[in-house]
Amino acid sequence: MNDPAEQLQRIYLAGFELQTFDRFPKCVGVVRDNCIALLVPGADGMQMLGTPGWRMGEVMGVLTEHGGRPVFQAKEEMVEATGERLETLRRFRQDLEELLKN
Repeated sequence: MNDPAEQLQRIYLAGFELQTFDRFPKCVGVVRDNCIALLVPGADGMQMLGTPGWRMGEVMGVLTEHGGRPVFQAKEEMVEATGERLETLRRFRQDLEELLKN
């Protein structure tokens, strides 16, 4: 089993920012390059809760489609999911998954 404290230290040392949220007291937010994921303690240490998204102020925009175009959406607010943003999110998720495994 992975030690959550060691996992969070590895994530922090790899250049990710760690945050806590009053609305989600059991979660740790992991942020890098405007991408965000929520982590929760699980049987094998910390694990992602849901899918990473795009940080939009104090909320996370989820990847969806609007008018046939990919967008990150948080309630009524939308941000275009450009190729560059999608690649940034892909790298973020890949790097975070790798750090959670080790």
